[in-house]
Amino acid sequence: MATKKEQEKNNADYGAANIQVLEGLEPVRKRPWMYIGSTDERGLHHLVWEIVDNSIDEAIAGHCDTITVTLHEDWACSVQDNGRWIPTGIHPKTKKSALETTLTVLHAWGKFGWGWYKVSGWLHGVWSSVVNALSTKMEAWVHREGKIFYQAYETGKPLADVTTIGDSKITGTIIKFYPDDSIFKITTKFDYKVILRRLRQQAYLTKGIKLNIIDERNGQKYRFYFEGGIRSYVNFLNKNERTIWDVFYAEKEKNDILVELSFQYNKEYSNNIISFVNNIHTPEGGSHMTGFRTALTRTINKYAREKGILKEKDQNLTNDDVIEGLTAVISIKVIDPQFEGQTKSKLGTPEARGAVDSVFSEKLMEFLEENPRTAKAVCEKVFLAAKARLAARAARDTVIRKGALEGMTLPGKLSDCSSRDPAVSELYIVEGDSAGGSAKQGRDREHQAILPLKGKILNTEQARIDKIFANNEIKNLIIALGTSIGETFDISKLRYHRIVIMTDADVDGAHIRTLILTFFFRYLREVIDGWFLYIAQPPLYKLTKGKKSWYVYSDPEKEKIIAENDITGENIQRYKGLWEMNPEQLWETTMDPDQRKMYRVSVDDAEEADEIFKTLMGWDVAPRRKFIQARAKTVKNLDI
Repeated sequence: MATKKEQEKNNADYGAANIQVLEGLEPVRKRPWMYIGSTDERGLHHLVWEIVDNSIDEAIAGHCDTITVTLHEDWACSVQDNGRWIPTGIHPKTKKSALETTLTVLHAWGKFGWGWYKVSGWLHGVWSSVVNALSTKMEAWVHREGKIFYQAYETGKPLADVTTIGDSKITGTIIKFYPDDSIFKITTKFDYKVILRRLRQQAYLTKGIKLNIIDERNGQKYRFYFEGGIRSYVNFLNKNERTIWDVFYAEKEKNDILVELSFQYNKEYSNNIISFVNNIHTPEGGSHMTGFRTALTRTINKYAREKGILKEKDQNLTNDDVIEGLTAVISIKVIDPQFEGQTKSKLGTPEARGAVDSVFSEKLMEFLEENPRTAKAVCEKVFLAAKARLAARAARDTVIRKGALEGMTLPGKLSDCSSRDPAVSELYIVEGDSAGGSAKQGRDREHQAILPLKGKILNTEQARIDKIFANNEIKNLIIALGTSIGETFDISKLRYHRIVIMTDADVDGAHIRTLILTFFFRYLREVIDGWFLYIAQPPLYKLTKGKKSWYVYSDPEKEKIIAENDITGENIQRYKGLWEMNPEQLWETTMDPDQRKMYRVSVDDAEEADEIFKTLMGWDVAPRRKFIQARAKTVKNLDI
């Protein structure tokens, strides 16, 4: 620690010259995560979204109908549109070309002046300049006024002035960029499927636009065009579901807010409601979602009472009742949207609530009146959900009372840790009593709790919440976690900030793991989103030679060690179950924080995750068979 005299000298020396000033795009290269969220695969693909979203805004404004994304063999990505092109004249303030200004100056874009765009994504307010800063090279071609204008850049700096390189009969802009591997150290390889999913979503949200993707690396290509817009989107989301009659669709402008909604019920118990603002996905909802939920609940209650389906003595249906089995897409266009937080995942614009509520209430009542067959089926669906909710409440209250009376412990099941600090406490969800016994003996009793599960838990994809509360294994898990479930769920009461699923490395273990993941995804999603859920990675093999041994977690690692140490077959042990390891081995390989390997569970694409869970765990056999057949040849270590 500095002495008083040293501190006084430091204070005297600290002046204006010590303030670091980063010019141009230097701040982006110094702290890229502040602009694109991360420098992993998600951040890499965010570069594509920044460029594509510029073109999407042109399409929303009615000046572009075709966008093409190309993944090149030299690992670059280019985006071409037939929009109004970026201006190339001299900017009055920067005294440089407007093209150069747009691509080299933060927050310089036509969206800040109201002449170009009525609505825009405004995702982070940075756009192409950040992509330029984080690329080793960027090239821009602007087709306008019968000419092709060109400029190239390296790490955000122009190599020369804008030049004319030829004639052109089209209009539009092409941006090609090469991500900087000194920034994106994990990978600079674009994922075709990730971009394909994003373009599909954008094509649904912008009716009549053609979105193309071309992968020159392997010859793959695809084109999206949906005249039906989000109505087609709902059909896509429900393609493998047992649907209930007609699809609802409405579009209307209210108070300068364009509201577009579509939904369809299915016979499942989960819901899938996706919302967007100016084509930006808002996973945390916001004011527009509040308006949607309020209008849905109020209108169905009003219709049911007017038709005598809901009697005066009956309680009103709740929002949980009316969203069971609902697949819906809400898309609104707002001038100057107000988002909460830097990630723009929640809309704060208060006017959006009233606009969505008004439009949806009016159009939904018309829909129910004009489609009595669908209205009747929907009422039957939500009344069953209400009945299940009341049964679940009684069961949940029993679970909560039991947990309170027993101090949130389960004698003979949950072996709790000594610590009461959730931040340093771990819960291992273990398959079977045998493995549970080894885990209890081998654990760190101060920080690690063990909950053995007997057999395979209930498939929660095919069960209502009242059935879930009746399942003993799930009840034990709910009490152990401390958060409750459903309408009384409270993430702040989570008793462990690391929850680890630890199952055998065989088919049954994988099935049990999938059942547990399904439960968390459907009913405890905030545990996943809070990054509290993990999957343990027990070793697949133990290799020995003389007195030396290796625990091995993959086949390539096994082959490498065998070749390097000349290990013979009789010295290779394949672990099929946790029960094959004694407490010391289980601690050393799977539970010791200094040596263990585990995966953190996250949901990067909720739409894809929802589809996979429905495919693998839902009622319909055909999609599951197709999914398994398509991937059967890639399965390794299949022990039956």
